[in-house]
Amino acid sequence: MNPLLVLVILATVSLSAVAQVALKAGVSSPAIAAGASNSAMALILAVAGSPFIWLGLGIYGGSVLAWMWVLSKVEVSVAYPFVGVSFVLTAIMGAMFLHENVTPLRVAGTLLVATGCILIVRSA
Repeated sequence: MNPLLVLVILATVSLSAVAQVALKAGVSSPAIAAGASNSAMALILAVAGSPFIWLGLGIYGGSVLAWMWVLSKVEVSVAYPFVGVSFVLTAIMGAMFLHENVTPLRVAGTLLVATGCILIVRSA
């Protein structure tokens, strides 16, 4: 597989992982929690006013556009398994930035996903 294409695929799934962490940071804010306990309209307004949620949506939108370009160049059966890399990145970023607990079993599972991605790249 073309190294530039692999790089774009990895950048795309990395952006998707960053977007997920930004969205989680946004919905974990005290303003969202307060909005959720009041009313649906308060929750909608809190979500609409969250910079992290807007950041996450913007990054995710960009990654979708890049992903469409990737799909125009690569078979979906080759490209889609790379989404597994986002599981690894999201777990790492969740632990680093959101202080989530990453257990040894989660690490083992993400390593299996990464191994599968490597096997698919080698087969293409």
